[in-house]
Amino acid sequence: MDAQVRISVQEADFDLTAEYAALRHGEQIGAIVSFCGLVRGWDGGVAMRLEHYPGMTERALLQIAHQAQARWPLTGITIIHRVGELHPGAQIVLVLTASAHRRAAYQANEFIMDYLKTEAPFWKQEVDATGGHWVDARETDQRARQRWEAEYDG
Repeated sequence: MDAQVRISVQEADFDLTAEYAALRHGEQIGAIVSFCGLVRGWDGGVAMRLEHYPGMTERALLQIAHQAQARWPLTGITIIHRVGELHPGAQIVLVLTASAHRRAAYQANEFIMDYLKTEAPFWKQEVDATGGHWVDARETDQRARQRWEAEYDG
């Protein structure tokens, strides 16, 4: 069975409870794993600005979801990523993965987040009192993604 996939890139906040309820369908689901990322505060930080290329970004997120589907028996995937100006404490990303088995749901969720951090075309700018500076993926994010390549290639 093909997984139900929902991808959204949006400025508006999302409702975790509503998204969970929308994904919870059918008796074959044994687990839904959720990851809800928040904008972290930092010294002097005022906001995080996220930019993207409409269409291109959604296609990249869909490709990441399809890669997860190819690795694990999933019944559903939801990926919501916010753009625009977000302040510390704001919800920024939601990944839900549903499967008959918890292990598949956990692993697929972690895989999707690791790929989002390194492969999704978002541009992040941290803003403080002195202005803004662009943020790249961290080395730890790159290593997390590479771990999946090693596991998959065997």
